Amino acid sequence: MVRPKDAPEEWTLQIIQNKYPALEHGGGKCASFTRKGFYEISEGVGYHRVLVLRAHEKNIPDLSKREVWEIFDALQEHYHELMLDPCVEYVSMFQNWGPSAGASIYHPHLQIIGIPVVPTGILRSLEGSRKYKRKHHECPHCTILDFEIQEKKRILYASKNVIAFAPFVSREAYEFRIFPRRHNAYFENEKEEVLSEIADVGRRLLGNVRTRLGDPDYNFYIHSAPVKHKNHHSHYHWHIEVLPKISIAAGFELGTGIEITVVDPDEAAKLLRIKS
Repeated sequence: MVRPKDAPEEWTLQIIQNKYPALEHGGGKCASFTRKGFYEISEGVGYHRVLVLRAHEKNIPDLSKREVWEIFDALQEHYHELMLDPCVEYVSMFQNWGPSAGASIYHPHLQIIGIPVVPTGILRSLEGSRKYKRKHHECPHCTILDFEIQEKKRILYASKNVIAFAPFVSREAYEFRIFPRRHNAYFENEKEEVLSEIADVGRRLLGNVRTRLGDPDYNFYIHSAPVKHKNHHSHYHWHIEVLPKISIAAGFELGTGIEITVVDPDEAAKLLRIKS
């Protein structure tokens, strides 16, 4: 849990306002939307906060199971706070680790951004899962999980509550994803038992990334359904994605949107799999 500032000897993490926020709260005024020619423009009204770990020298793989759970517990608690703001449509929670992943400081931290729109990438994912559910009568992510379990080749970790795997086709070498096994669209609604296990699996896999890949930079983020219109997103399945920065997108990838997989995900899974 977040510790109060007046108890400096006790706290393990704090959530504070970002010193250089991408968005700022409007004081009760929601973002306005205007058009400029072809483009629709929104004001940068929202929240940009930072979850700061007390220990300067400890990143997620260095923490105990309990300490990582405290991070996820604080994120979930904060998610519940931001979703009550009528001006917030989506909450993005992520960690950039290392300069090539966008981190400007070394001290371990995560970021929390509440924004007045649903990002286009999330909208595409929502629409794709909605179409699949309408056609096949099941969640596409659950179908993927079933496929990975049957294949067995790319599974990194599996239990009754959690499954982690290297995707069939990776955008980045050694990319992996962590899902709750039970269908659930919303990170903020996940049960404590499951979230605790997901946090620990993430910690252990990031430890494998460090020790087996030479401690590369990485991006870690939570994908959840939007905070509004909850009855519209039952087809989605919240999850975590981790992308180590092993290679750099070049002209072909940027020009076509097609990713060249430089490491076979089957081989990546063999290297990153949790073995005990």
